[in-house]
Amino acid sequence: MSEKAVVIYSGGMDSFTILHRAYKEGYELYPLTFDYGQKHSKEIRFAASVCEELGLSHRVIDITAINQLLQSSSLTSAQDIPEGHYADDNMKSTVVPNRNMILLSLAIGYAVDIGANKVFYGAHSGDHAIYPDCRPEFVHAMNDVAKIANYEPVEIVTPYLNSDKIGILKDGLAMGLDYGKTWTCYNGREKACGKCGSCVERLEAFELNQAADPLAYEEA
Repeated sequence: MSEKAVVIYSGGMDSFTILHRAYKEGYELYPLTFDYGQKHSKEIRFAASVCEELGLSHRVIDITAINQLLQSSSLTSAQDIPEGHYADDNMKSTVVPNRNMILLSLAIGYAVDIGANKVFYGAHSGDHAIYPDCRPEFVHAMNDVAKIANYEPVEIVTPYLNSDKIGILKDGLAMGLDYGKTWTCYNGREKACGKCGSCVERLEAFELNQAADPLAYEEA
């Protein structure tokens, strides 16, 4: 019998790559997608489509109620989405306070409930500078907690913790993955904007991998 594992699956590039990596490794996967009121909720539809294609038991969980408490992020409020590279200070407005701790806590609870002992999560080094809850020290601390928070220990698995978007894409392209099935842009319009931090990082990764991005972008 295959080992059960939960995957926190947003529908973006990183979690898409992790989902397929775990799938190819033979895990019995239970992808978990969260609707936390993000402007780019279009990513949820991409996640659902991929899971349907793979025949996976996919859950989309509405946690939009948290936005009664968390309104400081441009991803979940009326603030404009900033443009530029993730390294720029203005990108800090895209931080949703404590988001990954919230998502990991729910995913760990789900894992215990279904008898899974692993939760796959897409933290990577490209996010370390802006997102505190993607840093190795956070992941390691949460892993320690996950092993003692329940009677059943759960391991948080972060295959790309010390890699960046360029390396993640390289791995995915080597697996033959179609990134036209992912959504990255923080603006959930018909086409990707090409200007937000998420788009800039994605386009940079494709360029440095000498590959063409299959997504359509708005004209400059």
